[in-house]
Parts: sequence; structure tokens; C-alpha cells
Amino acid sequence: MKPGRTHEYGKATLYVIQGDSILAGLRKKETVWMSHGDEVVRIPPGFQLLAKSDSCRVATMGDNQRKFYGLQFHPEVTETHHGTDILRNFIFCICGSEKNWHVEELVSKLKTQIKTQVGDRHVLFFVSGGIDSTVAFTLCASALAPDRVLGVFVDTGFMRKHEKEEIKRLVVERRWKNIRIFEAADLFISALDGEANPERKRRIIGDCFLRVQEQVEKEINLSDGGWLLGQGTIYPDTIESGNSEKAAVIKTHHNRVPAIEKLIAEGRVIEPVKEFYKDEVRIIGRQLGLPEELVSKNPFPGPGLAVRCLCSESENPIQRSDSARRVALKYRLQAWDVPLQTVGVQGDYRSYSNLVILSGSAKLETYSEAARRITKEIRGTNRVAFLVSPADSRVLKNARVCRSFITKDRLDLLREVDHISHQMLTNAGLAADVWQFPVVSLPLTLKGGETIALRPVYSSDAMTARHANLPLDFIRRVDERLRKLKGVDMVLYDVTDKPPATIEWE
Repeated sequence: MKPGRTHEYGKATLYVIQGDSILAGLRKKETVWMSHGDEVVRIPPGFQLLAKSDSCRVATMGDNQRKFYGLQFHPEVTETHHGTDILRNFIFCICGSEKNWHVEELVSKLKTQIKTQVGDRHVLFFVSGGIDSTVAFTLCASALAPDRVLGVFVDTGFMRKHEKEEIKRLVVERRWKNIRIFEAADLFISALDGEANPERKRRIIGDCFLRVQEQVEKEINLSDGGWLLGQGTIYPDTIESGNSEKAAVIKTHHNRVPAIEKLIAEGRVIEPVKEFYKDEVRIIGRQLGLPEELVSKNPFPGPGLAVRCLCSESENPIQRSDSARRVALKYRLQAWDVPLQTVGVQGDYRSYSNLVILSGSAKLETYSEAARRITKEIRGTNRVAFLVSPADSRVLKNARVCRSFITKDRLDLLREVDHISHQMLTNAGLAADVWQFPVVSLPLTLKGGETIALRPVYSSDAMTARHANLPLDFIRRVDERLRKLKGVDMVLYDVTDKPPATIEWE
């Protein structure tokens, strides 16, 4: 292996050379999902070349005699069109395994596992209102006696508009008497004062949850060792936090901070859905009888709007990008470097690099193609967005990143922007076409206000995602509505896939 001349992130074409064994049943040309910067220089003895791509001479190789195979792409994600067939070939044809389980049978097995792990202890659950924590809580509440599971909805100040009211309504409808609401917005917001680093923000939020946990524990008189902390962790959270074997840390989830890890090591944490992907958690939720509006709800990060409200410790102007200029000009666009770093995942590792903004008039597909080339050809770039407004992109020369941290006012503006954007998406009949729609606030200003970035994506498992190709006229209507709000200077639209960018900006 050695570093390749070019990187491959996102969609690529696989050219099948030998369509047997692991690639049996595939066509000569297949769409696959890549995320790598290295390439195989020399095929090892006993292996044969099975497939290649435009940028990778060895995209698949295999030793049929020893049944060893190497893939440079990701067959486990939905964006690899026949990835399931590849996995099926390996599991059933090559390994000779047999299917002896069904996801529909999981609920009874999970309840049995919960009873075994909990024993005679109690479970304290923090419920966010999202699908993961609600399903995990409901599993525990249905497996154990009601008085042994306490759900706590913590109002962190980072929730979406009307989130708390929706939780209260769900509690009434489900007749849950074992959920209480804990007001902690002042604690969480003040703890993040002066902090801009996304990893430290996540750790601070995780530590705040533990402080709330300790306070709740004292109030309900849970004895030492007599309780477990319940969490709605799912499998992608585990992978991105670097907790699976040989996985790098992409971003530390708030339920994987050091203090939580200590509790896990002590056997004091229960995570009923930690081995499942989002689509599987939805199936479990339906089997538990949860309302479809909750089961189908857009995913929302545990730290909430805190990781969608970007911060900066310094003030810096933006400038035309020398590195991205060559690519942008091929599409008659301008490229700008913004000294505001966002999180990405490149070659299965975390990256943290400055945002690139494209300006100029073009079709959405043109912005997308330019973004793919910039992140593929220019090292140190992981996210590209285009300027929706104002129409005269020359004003960008006056734009600057301002020193800014999380405040209640910034969160309130982001809450309103998020609500309007989702409402317009639903009213336009486009909600079913989007898996998740993060709306991000950036301390990038023209007239003292904020810049809003729209980040709708298609995905099924959160491991990979494609940016949503929503109609450009709809994007411009959202832009026009948002810029009527006091405090919104500009609107961006994120046209980067995952990889090389993460779904969330932090």
C-alpha cells in the first residue's frame, strides 16, 4: 500500500474484471461508495485482480483457494448499489453460513438481555425525544417493572422548537408515569461559554449530563451500585467514537466521553440498541407500538443545536481560494476559503479543515460536481457549500468570521431558522425525500448577523450520505424567507457527501 495520486470519496464506478466468487452476479460496471487515499501497489502472491476503478488499479482482489478477499470500497452502505449481494456472496456462498435470525424476532430477545443485565437494579434513562433514546427507554420500560425505570428528559437549551411540548404530549398519550422533565438550560449553555472546539464542546455536554445524573440520583435516593445508566447509543455512534476495533475517532459522541467510558468499564451502563443501525431501530420502534410520527422523525444529535451552532475564538476575513480556484473556474465559479473548520471523514479517519464556499450562478448539479472535484483533488478540504444569497457574490470580499460562542440568542435564532426550514420542506411535499435536514449557524457575517447553512441529506444508516438535490427554486424560497429574519446575513447550501464530510458540521 502507498498514498494514491488522487483520493476517492463518495460515488465511484467499479469495473468488474472477474465476476465470480465474491463479485458473482454483479454487472461489468457497478456504482460503489469509496473513502480512501491509499492504493494497493502490488497484489500479494495467491491473489487475483477482480475489479478496478478509474483512480484505483486494485479495487477488489481475492484468493479463492484460501477464501481471502480485499475490497477498497464499502459494500455495507446503501450507496454501493449491489453491496448487499457482495456481502451475501461472502457470508452464505464463501463462508457457508446460514441465516437463523430475523429482525422481527429481536424485541423478545432484547427484553431477555435487558432483564439479565439489569438484574435487581434500577435504570436511569436520559430521553431526548429522538428515536434512539425513546426506543431504548421503551424497551427497558416494557422489559422491567415500571417503577424500576426512570426516564428523564433534560431541557439542555439545545432542543428544537416545540421539542419539550412534544415530549409532554407523548408522555400523556403513552401514559408514561415514569418520565420527568429536568430544566438545565442554564447549566449547559453556561458550561460552553468561551468554547469553540467541537470535540471539547461534546465532552463538556457529556459531562453536564453526568452532573444532571448525579443530581437526579440524589433526589430519587438511588443507592450506590443499585442503578444503571441507560443510553440510546446506536452502532454508528460506537464506530465514529472509535470504540469498535481498529476504528478511528471521527467525533466523540456525548455518550462516549471519558466519564461515561469509566461507567461502561464498571458495568454500570445499559445500551439496548447499541448494535443496530437507524433503520433497524425504527423497525424495533414499530414493533413496540411507538407512533409513526416519532419512528419516522428526522434524526437529531444528542448534543442538539450545540453542534449545529459553530463558534470561533478569533476574527478573520475570508479570501479567494488559490487552491480551489483552478477547479472552480472550470465551472465558471469562484471559490472562497473560510477560516472556519468543520469535521469530515476521509479514508475512514477524522479530518478537520476549513470550509470552501462556491459563488456564482449555476445548476445544483454543477455545484455538486465542482464540490466532488475539489474534495477529491485538493488535500485538506472536506466540505464545500455554495452561496445561495446574496445574488451579488462580490460582497463576500467583505465577509469575515467573527469571534463568537454559544449564547441563548444565537440558539433562539437557530431554533427559529431550523423550524422554518423544516416547515417549508414539509409544505413543499419534499420531507419524504430527505433523511435528515441539519440547519447550521455560522459566525460568518456581512452586517453583524449570522450565516445559515442548509444541510439536507439522503441516507439510511448515517454511515454514509448523499447531499440532497432539492429543487433550486425551493432552496431560493427558503433563502428568501430566512433572510427576512433579523440576524441572518447569508444562506449557504452544503453540496458535500459523506464522506468526505460528516452529516453534522461538528
